Amino acid sequence: MSIEELKVFLDIATEAALAGGAELMSYWGNLKDIQEKGSPGNLVTEADKAAEEAIVKVLQRHLPDHGILTEESGELGDMKSRYLWAIDPLDGTTNFAHQYPFSASSVGLLIDGVPQVGAVFNPILDELFLAAKGLGATRNRQPISVSHTTTLEKSLVITGFAYDRRETTDNNYKEFCQMCHLAQGVRRSGSAALDLSSIACGRADGYWERGLSPWDVTAGIVVLEEAGGQVTAYNNSPFDLKSGRILATNGKIHDLMSQALVETPPLAYWDNTNRLN
Repeated sequence: MSIEELKVFLDIATEAALAGGAELMSYWGNLKDIQEKGSPGNLVTEADKAAEEAIVKVLQRHLPDHGILTEESGELGDMKSRYLWAIDPLDGTTNFAHQYPFSASSVGLLIDGVPQVGAVFNPILDELFLAAKGLGATRNRQPISVSHTTTLEKSLVITGFAYDRRETTDNNYKEFCQMCHLAQGVRRSGSAALDLSSIACGRADGYWERGLSPWDVTAGIVVLEEAGGQVTAYNNSPFDLKSGRILATNGKIHDLMSQALVETPPLAYWDNTNRLN
């Protein structure tokens, strides 16, 4: 894949993310149809659907032969194509429904299964994160890079919880307790795409989460890696997009976070002692 081809794809991703964001803003503070799908708290609104339609329209106009994987509509187009767009029209639906300004349209391109292009747009705060392999990462067209933090004690880290957390013991609670003790601070912001982008621009230093789908992270992974960050599985093995689990950092605290996640004590330990020995 040439740099020129990637630039074209990035321009298209940008157009699509901006189109999705414009639709989101037309519904900001004006939602009338908020529904749950599957697990309690897994919301979908008319804003999700309108933004997805706008994004898909852009992609299909420019690239009719590409496959598209969307959160709301599922598989569209040629899913056997080496080019697969993974899009989340509204990443952070719960935030959006409550008018908490941390939501985004996320448009990422996988080429032969590898994230190569990403556009993440938060229209509420007017922040646009863009990246393509070999082209670097930007926030509002200005270059960005990860932080220089080297210890967990001085790190701000981010996480999230899957929608089925009430129904499974594999719910991230014990890891959350572990990181609350080890890091300077832990945040849960509600948008994987923006979490990854926040690490890319140095606002935070690390991020882990489980229960994720390809549309949640594809674009953000490209933004982070092009800003100098690192992405793996919890145990530092290569990241598997199908696993739903991600560890993403500035690269400097990656081994420390990986070790902390792998060595997290059982939740009962936290219930009984509230501290690490």
